[in-house]
Amino acid sequence: MSSVEGLPRPVYARVKTLPGGARKPWHVHPWGQLTYASKGVLMVRTLHGTFLAPPQWAVWIPPGIEHEVITSVRTERRNFFIDPGRVAWTSDACRVLDVTPFMRELIRVVAALPVEYDEDGPDGRLAQVFLDQLVMLPEASFSLPMPTSPTLLDTCAELLRHPDDHRSVGAIAKATGMSERTMARVFLRETGISFRDWRVRLKLMISIESLEESRNVTQTAFDCGYDSLSAFIAAYKRQFGQTPGEFLKSLDQ
Repeated sequence: MSSVEGLPRPVYARVKTLPGGARKPWHVHPWGQLTYASKGVLMVRTLHGTFLAPPQWAVWIPPGIEHEVITSVRTERRNFFIDPGRVAWTSDACRVLDVTPFMRELIRVVAALPVEYDEDGPDGRLAQVFLDQLVMLPEASFSLPMPTSPTLLDTCAELLRHPDDHRSVGAIAKATGMSERTMARVFLRETGISFRDWRVRLKLMISIESLEESRNVTQTAFDCGYDSLSAFIAAYKRQFGQTPGEFLKSLDQ
């Protein structure tokens, strides 16, 4: 899409099947993008956070946001490139959206429209319903905000690369050259959540990919460092609004 000067229609869809570990390098475009995986898990990384979307969710990427997209296992991905003038968002930040059953059907149907559909005909009206529903989708909590100070950003990037790092908060703070109290204060100011909560969210986000690959809740719980299966299930449900078992069932729908 980087070679395209403008969109052929207000909504332009592309469908791809990607292998596990596929990576769309860092790039930016002047239109909005809704990226949705009907199968597999998508990870969108920006300079300010990491956004994860299993099949029930999608990621909205505003125009002008530099980002890269990473898939987990084999993924069926639908991209919708959207004229930003047709979407009345209240902010310019990336967001993970909870895709309703109706929107899921719209995604399937609109993805199959001709590239140059008739804007004044039934296809154009269908695309407008798609846009109307898009702005109504509730936001999910799959984002992982990143700090802005270089030291903390490097620390979090390292934890993203090595989520099995079991160092204590004190040890991590010492490595940054800060006291534990100072690090906690700066981290909360820059991300809006505590460092401890950030690490919990990181482990739970990583667990989604592990669940999809292993289809084993118990194995995933212990791989993520939980001492008991019940503690993992409770934390997962608090974060994502469903149990790991319910997530696995949704992958087969």
